[in-house]
Amino acid sequence: MKVAAIVPAYNEERTIGEVISALKACPLVDEVVVVSDGSRDRTAEIARSAGVIVVELEQNIGKGGAMNAGICHTDADVLLFVDADLVGLNRHHVASLLDPIIAKKAEMTVGVFRKGRFATDFAMRVTPFLSGQRAMTRALFEQIPDLQDSGYGVEMALSLYVSKHHCRVEMVHLPNVSQMMKEEKRGFWKGLRQRLRMFYEILRAVKL
Repeated sequence: MKVAAIVPAYNEERTIGEVISALKACPLVDEVVVVSDGSRDRTAEIARSAGVIVVELEQNIGKGGAMNAGICHTDADVLLFVDADLVGLNRHHVASLLDPIIAKKAEMTVGVFRKGRFATDFAMRVTPFLSGQRAMTRALFEQIPDLQDSGYGVEMALSLYVSKHHCRVEMVHLPNVSQMMKEEKRGFWKGLRQRLRMFYEILRAVKL
């Protein structure tokens, strides 16, 4: 059973290297695919120097589209999606997300932050179904329609689908993991605009 980790990334040069290192350190992961979604910084360069597969998209097409582009560059049976802005991820976290899928105990796992930063821990407690850290079978991913057009609403679309179809889902705690906030990465106003866009695309996914 082949496992691929797919990392959609938009201008994440500050954290992409550590995320890749954690993924490569896990023996369950056969290959890592980084999708640089229209990045204008060194994201693709850093990923390429780490020896992983790099897919460079000329224009930013959104998270759902980037995830879909990633699976087009692997024939893996199991897909692990992680955000490129994670802090504190290690090989044990990666394995905990993959183990239930490989053992066929679940069709999807969802990673939930614990004991990281207050802001990200709180967000996960309120909306765990929006987590970007997920492992799933390729068969399940390919059943879900219109993910390539879902943008930031991709996690909501995934969660709604597995709930509606009663798929086996397991929540996995990721202790001491957090992520960079959009306002930290982009600056307050640009980050706020990106956050509002995220909320819009999440609400749009609910209506689909």
